[in-house]
Amino acid sequence: MKTRIISAAVAFVVALVVLILHETIIFEIAIALVSAGAVYELLRAANCIRFKGPTIAAVVYAAAYMFVGFADNQYIWHYGLKGALAIAIALCFFKQHEEINFYHLSFTLASALLVPAALATLVNMNNMKFGIFLVVLTLCCAWLADSGAYFAGTFLGKHKLCPKISPKKTIEGVGGGAVTNAILCLILCLVYDKGIKDGAVDFNYFMVVVVGAVSSLVGLAGDLSASLIKRQCGIKDYGNIMPGHGGVMDRFDSVLFVAPFMYFVVSSGILF
Repeated sequence: MKTRIISAAVAFVVALVVLILHETIIFEIAIALVSAGAVYELLRAANCIRFKGPTIAAVVYAAAYMFVGFADNQYIWHYGLKGALAIAIALCFFKQHEEINFYHLSFTLASALLVPAALATLVNMNNMKFGIFLVVLTLCCAWLADSGAYFAGTFLGKHKLCPKISPKKTIEGVGGGAVTNAILCLILCLVYDKGIKDGAVDFNYFMVVVVGAVSSLVGLAGDLSASLIKRQCGIKDYGNIMPGHGGVMDRFDSVLFVAPFMYFVVSSGILF
């Protein structure tokens, strides 16, 4: 327990520094490191890192993708990076075709493309109006539901959600997480709008509650997806970068799903 608390405290301080410096390149660097770390952990779980060429290409792409926004012509760099990744992995496949099978190739390519694409939405939101609040709101939507789900599941949980994937999750816990997220999102938006911005944001508070509840279910999908991969790969945690908490993927599995969802919600004008 002591180790978990210390790890959480260190992670909180690091996250706070990154958020304070959100208008500098530090933010992109932090997301790039998370992206590269998540891709590496996925490839390690699936036993793909023994193929060094594709692994290096995937991890470098995952980090580099976060800096496309600094380019003068973003579209050229956006598709140029994807082309470079495809060519690099194809060349490795040609060279090691007797060792690399299609499963490893597909998993490497999918991880390299999907993980940074999901996390890049945090960078995109950070560049929007009220950007830093949107980033904080997204992270809260991804992480806070766990607390409500834990207490609801502990005291009310009777019906298992999917015992073969995540034995401890219950249907009652899912409901508790959704209610918790809805209430906390409402509170966060009220405090930010009325207390910090003096009513300048003009949130649609009904949709804030709906989005808060739905985001908990979206985050649950990310959590279960990551758990399913772990079970099929025969591992308990993706890593130990945060002692007592696991690896990058263990902490950001929900964020990978919630961040694109929140980006869609905000871009569509649903919240304000």
